[in-house]
Amino acid sequence: MRLVFLTPLGALLAAGMLVPLAGLLLVRRRARQVRGALGLAEPPSGRLLVMLLSVVVTAVLLGLATAQPVVERTRTVRARTDAEIFVVLDVSRSMLARRPGSQSRIERAKTAAAELRAALPEVPVGLASLTDRVLPHLFPSSDQRVFESTLARSLAIEKPPPRSALATSATRLEALASIRTQRYFSPSARKRLLLVLTDGETQPLVGARLGSLFRRPPVVDVVFVQIWHRDERVYASGSPEPQYLPDPSAGAVLEGLAKSISGSAYGEAALDEATSEARRLVGSGRTVVRGEYAGRIPLAPYLAAGALAPLALLLVRRDR
Repeated sequence: MRLVFLTPLGALLAAGMLVPLAGLLLVRRRARQVRGALGLAEPPSGRLLVMLLSVVVTAVLLGLATAQPVVERTRTVRARTDAEIFVVLDVSRSMLARRPGSQSRIERAKTAAAELRAALPEVPVGLASLTDRVLPHLFPSSDQRVFESTLARSLAIEKPPPRSALATSATRLEALASIRTQRYFSPSARKRLLLVLTDGETQPLVGARLGSLFRRPPVVDVVFVQIWHRDERVYASGSPEPQYLPDPSAGAVLEGLAKSISGSAYGEAALDEATSEARRLVGSGRTVVRGEYAGRIPLAPYLAAGALAPLALLLVRRDR
């Protein structure tokens, strides 16, 4: 932790207090001469002292604020080079489904993704969206802030939209194959894991194809987390859309796919179990320094606000 001034020359602003101080002392001297000539008593010296201190403190605080001091906190970031994870979020329109007064599936999926990322801080994690195709938004990174920012700002329903607007289900889990064929993982990553958060309402798929791809060395392990409830609906203008009804077979389809690719599937209520399985699959490994994280706390706003107190005192004393 250290104190740094971003614009140190700004502190010269405090030197500007010399002008009003010189003027105040000059006026004070002339007033003393006039009072002496008229035989008037000198006013209490305490008032002058309060005025001088108020001017000095205000000038010093403003000068420090202009210098923009910040407290820097630096810590070393370590990450593994032998393991990587991709978190894949379903962003099809069915992920808007919710129960009245509750969060939508996509909102719950984002919360779950953030929790999964926080539980594996030493492993680089990437982020991708899924409809009838997979789109990477962030390749595996050890910076959790970047992951959280990408999750909050870049992932939204049907962005990008699916290729076909006529399909009854926009999600195509078979598109996960592109993560392997298009080499999303680094060559150095021997342990590779997909964490797929979806409602499981997918177009027909052939799990054997995914299984043959993901079981090929280096193996890609897959953990599905189903974000779904039978009572959820997609609402438009406060009313449920009649075109959408939850698919009660989605859970069985997801479990069957997981079995065919030697993966695992969990409900959103079993997120802790899914996290434990993810930890087991990536295991442990040697970490290396990947950079430094620097956090900054700006002090200028507090100093500028503090300058208002002696200034207010000066104005109050002047009105009396």
